[in-house]
Amino acid sequence: MTIELGQGTGPLQGIKVIEIAGIGPSPHACMILADLGADVIRIERPGGQMLTGGDHDLLNRGRPSVALNLKDPAAVETVLQLVEGADVLVEGMRPGVTERMGIGPDDCFARNPKLVYGRMTGWGQTGAWAHAAGHDMNYIAITGTLFGLGQDKGKPQFPTNLVGDFGGGSMYLVVGILAALLESKVSGKGQVVDAAIVDGTANLNAMTAAFLAGGTYREERAANLLDGGAPYYDIYETADGKHMSVGSLEPQFYEILLDLLEVRDTAPDRWDFDKVDELRAVFTARFKEKTQAEWCAVFDGTDACVAPIIPMSEAFDHPHMKSREVFVEHHGYVQPAPAPRFSRTGATLGLPPAAKAGAQTREGLLAWGVKNADELIESGAAVQAD
Repeated sequence: MTIELGQGTGPLQGIKVIEIAGIGPSPHACMILADLGADVIRIERPGGQMLTGGDHDLLNRGRPSVALNLKDPAAVETVLQLVEGADVLVEGMRPGVTERMGIGPDDCFARNPKLVYGRMTGWGQTGAWAHAAGHDMNYIAITGTLFGLGQDKGKPQFPTNLVGDFGGGSMYLVVGILAALLESKVSGKGQVVDAAIVDGTANLNAMTAAFLAGGTYREERAANLLDGGAPYYDIYETADGKHMSVGSLEPQFYEILLDLLEVRDTAPDRWDFDKVDELRAVFTARFKEKTQAEWCAVFDGTDACVAPIIPMSEAFDHPHMKSREVFVEHHGYVQPAPAPRFSRTGATLGLPPAAKAGAQTREGLLAWGVKNADELIESGAAVQAD
């Protein structure tokens, strides 16, 4: 079997990353690093783990799956050998777990003092809840972020796991890793990157904190400028039960909205706050008069800041998304293309997700210079999936 290993074309080409497999944000971060050209090797437990795996698991694209039994000292030694030639290690376990396994920061720095050791957790490596279990909605709940999400005044609405796991989690882990890599080139020293979802989410929500500090934020849903409190920044249903997003905040864009909706003569002044409900009612009634497709024809390419709300299966074929190739077909699956884009060192997708954990154990270890791969497989320290 011939597979492409370490063949990334993006700006991180030449950077070597060890991923101690987890779920959610840490594989997403390693997907981004691989997308951008890093040579990533994914170390999985034999048999894989819950919620991950299969050749459709796009979070695992771009790197080989190597199954090691990290309860076996030979497997632990193999990881430490990999560390000697790596730039980055990423792990997403609870605080103290990798230390007990023998691959904690001190173990790794003893082999490679220049290593950037990226740690992804929900609560962080320290703090009162550091060792407690949790998930995305729990983490964003105590940052003050979840409280304000959604347009239901009676109950917050959580946006799946986008805000915590990926927004406050993986993206901040990637930022931290890249910053530490840059610093290590100057100092010659590695360090631990403690990326906690609570930290990243709070940071992500800085604008709300600014509004609150300035006294312009009401701590209730659908009561502020960007949460549906303003009629010109809201969602409206169309005649066929679909929806349009309206974001006509600036005066010049709002004027275009009035003209294209043909409600200039009936809409009250947007700055008359006593008539907010009346303005919303005008917009609501007007959008119900046409189907989503008809409104798309009205607003397409204009500066009204209006766009249809469509499911992902339709997003693949949206004219803008298609012309920009935001989604691409790769190894039989339509999936997001690497982001962001670069003028000189463009990224390309390589290895597809492994069908099984350990599908490339032998090839992956050999590519990283582990010469006793077959011996490890024969002893059970490593597992080569069928």
